[in-house]
Amino acid sequence: MSEPHGSPGARIAQAFASARGVAALMPYVMGGYPTLEESLRIGEACVGAGADIIELGVPYSDPLADGPVIQEAGTRALAAGASLGGVLEVARSLSASVPVVLMCYANMVFAPGVEAFVARLQRSGASGLIVPDLPHGEAPEVLAACDSSGLSLVPLLAPTTTPERLAEIGAQARGFLYVVSVLGTTGERRELGSSAAQMIARARAASDVPVALGFGISTPEQARHAADAGADGVIVGTRLVRAAAEAQHPAEAVGALVAELAAGLAPAR
Repeated sequence: MSEPHGSPGARIAQAFASARGVAALMPYVMGGYPTLEESLRIGEACVGAGADIIELGVPYSDPLADGPVIQEAGTRALAAGASLGGVLEVARSLSASVPVVLMCYANMVFAPGVEAFVARLQRSGASGLIVPDLPHGEAPEVLAACDSSGLSLVPLLAPTTTPERLAEIGAQARGFLYVVSVLGTTGERRELGSSAAQMIARARAASDVPVALGFGISTPEQARHAADAGADGVIVGTRLVRAAAEAQHPAEAVGALVAELAAGLAPAR
């Protein structure tokens, strides 16, 4: 389903349509890591290096979908005092330049009340929301609240998603379809799963929104492979979070990696 023209979610469609590379580049930034201020600088470096959309994570104590690198970043962000409010301020700043899609867990949505949470997200300037532990169809009030606010509730598709469920998800997809390339949690892989192209084709046939591939992409070659396999967007997370953890100047290190990824997605001349 397409978003109403001029809505926050419509910015996502526009970003895919106007992507500078052969696929939109979507770096993941852990909000509040290593500090709120530095996570903003990392996000700004991503934008400057060629990001089309930012996926902004909210640190959480029990991140079921995340691998050890992102889990550790979230733990340290919480220890440093990161909060939802602080991360939304990061979203507010970054959304002036690119669409921001917030990634958080269901408890954060339901604890304050769905409508209150979504209203707060809308005020931050964010364009969309990803809730990896919210199964499709189990909480229709979240989709309804996002729709009424013009936000895109982005669904995830796993390799194990059945054709029947894929059809249901595709019919209600907003923003883009987030295709998880492998079973398991986030993390770097030596190579993309051999079924990536098939999964992308299945997702594309089920919906009219763009298809983005994530989980396991860490190199320019893998990003290009995802694009060549038919992905409209490429999501890179763990490699960038690891770079932030290892570098003396995290924003510079992450920006350099994003520039390499963008070069890997550059159109052939």
